[in-house]
Amino acid sequence: MINVEDHAYLFVHFIHENESRADLEQVYFSVSQDGIRWETLNDRKPVLTSKLGEQGVRDPFIVRSPIDHKFYIIGTDLSMYFRKDWDEVQKSGSQHIVVWESTDLITWSEQRLIKVGPETTGCVWAPEAIYDKETDDFLVFWASRENFGADKQKIFYSKTKDFKNFTKPKLYIERNNHIIDTTIIEEDGKYYRFSKDETVKSITVEVSDSLLGEFTTLETNLKDLIGVEGPACFKLKEGNKWCLLLDHYEIEKKYIPYYTTDLQSAQFTRSNDDLDIPVNSKHGGVMSITIDEYNALVKAYGGSSI
Repeated sequence: MINVEDHAYLFVHFIHENESRADLEQVYFSVSQDGIRWETLNDRKPVLTSKLGEQGVRDPFIVRSPIDHKFYIIGTDLSMYFRKDWDEVQKSGSQHIVVWESTDLITWSEQRLIKVGPETTGCVWAPEAIYDKETDDFLVFWASRENFGADKQKIFYSKTKDFKNFTKPKLYIERNNHIIDTTIIEEDGKYYRFSKDETVKSITVEVSDSLLGEFTTLETNLKDLIGVEGPACFKLKEGNKWCLLLDHYEIEKKYIPYYTTDLQSAQFTRSNDDLDIPVNSKHGGVMSITIDEYNALVKAYGGSSI
């Protein structure tokens, strides 16, 4: 367990520049000492590049496993640089997720593709994972449209311990509207679930005592934000404050941070300062890392050590 007062952050993400280059939809690493000011490593080039499937990886997400003490990066098997048509990729997109693993964040395994989507899935988007303490495994969840895109977007889930063997996918969230881009964080034994209402284009917030239990919808001021997606939430090491990154893809076309000191309230305040990151980061995940891990990353990929 990382001491909350003595850590840094790793942000894995891809880059948005209207999909003008194939290397933008790959895995980039940015690091931060405070969760606000970020430095993009590897001379702002991808750290991991997809060579399989669709030959692109969007929406990368990283987790630290207490089961085998490895790090896992998962992501969407998709390249809009090659695919072009958003409607078509929801009908005939990949049913797989992209997976890499590492013991040190520096040396990564060969990329692998794991089929997780139901048999008639038209797409598997934005996979994320959270450790389930009740069952000592990971809940992996993503958005899919069944009947090859004829059905609405729903959230499905599967369980795994090793990110190689997955249980049969099951329905996790279904609403009247399309739903995508779910992320889950745990605090004081409660799980907070953020999702994008893909019909309204805003963010919903729910809470539960169990990952597979019943979730209660919280009244949130985020519903008033239209044209946002890709939520990423993490706890800052100062001020007992949570940061929620939202991609304002419609107008500002960048991540903007929002803050709260009470997740249960579901009330978030927009930062007076923009996210300080040198690249146009797009849908990713933030993970706490130790100071030693931070220094190892900047030594391996170039950056400023602590």
